[in-house]
Amino acid sequence: MSRRVGGNQIIPRPETWHLGESTPWENRDLSVLSDFDEVTSRLTRALNEYQPAIYDEYITDADAKQSAVLVALMPQDSEVHVLLIRRAQHLNNHKGEVSFPGGRLEGGETSQQAALREAHEEVSLDPSVVNVVGSLDIISAFVSKSIISPIVGFVPPSLALVPDPGEVARIFTVSLQDLVRPDTYRNEWWLTPRGEINIHFFELDDETVWGATGRMLTQLLDIITRE
Repeated sequence: MSRRVGGNQIIPRPETWHLGESTPWENRDLSVLSDFDEVTSRLTRALNEYQPAIYDEYITDADAKQSAVLVALMPQDSEVHVLLIRRAQHLNNHKGEVSFPGGRLEGGETSQQAALREAHEEVSLDPSVVNVVGSLDIISAFVSKSIISPIVGFVPPSLALVPDPGEVARIFTVSLQDLVRPDTYRNEWWLTPRGEINIHFFELDDETVWGATGRMLTQLLDIITRE
């Protein structure tokens, strides 16, 4: 099967890189990814008392800016979908990239509060409809010098979402089954001044998800399909 188009995303791939290993979910039962009740059950069990690991190896504490994103899952068309946005082109960091709704923590906020507030500001998602179940691993984004907490929650289908034009160019969802298609996922090892880094890609028909968001999606799919 040939690779999907992946949209017009510009990937700053270094000169030295090589393909990574197979997918974490290889040889697993992927039918669970279409079952919203089972996805809800598995993530709730896995994240309820989970202590997220902190991967901030590229950013010193003095530089780090605490951020949070909302990984929102919903039932849609007999599938389970995840909510994504494409960031506006005029932003200073990660412009035009696909991400989850989110942003920096404000004074006194928890990661969960920040993720819900940012999702409301960016896509008009009402915080009261989000059933938060926990957090994935906390990771770093070198370009924006951010430490990102991915907050996972479930939302109802068919929400009327509206993008904030100052930050969001597009709102869309993608099914979890679509993400694990053989022509969609791959990972690469990049040699950078900070060492060798594993980069995860999800090439869709019209977008490419990679970087921090690709890493979060990979962990999410790994957790759901692991049992």
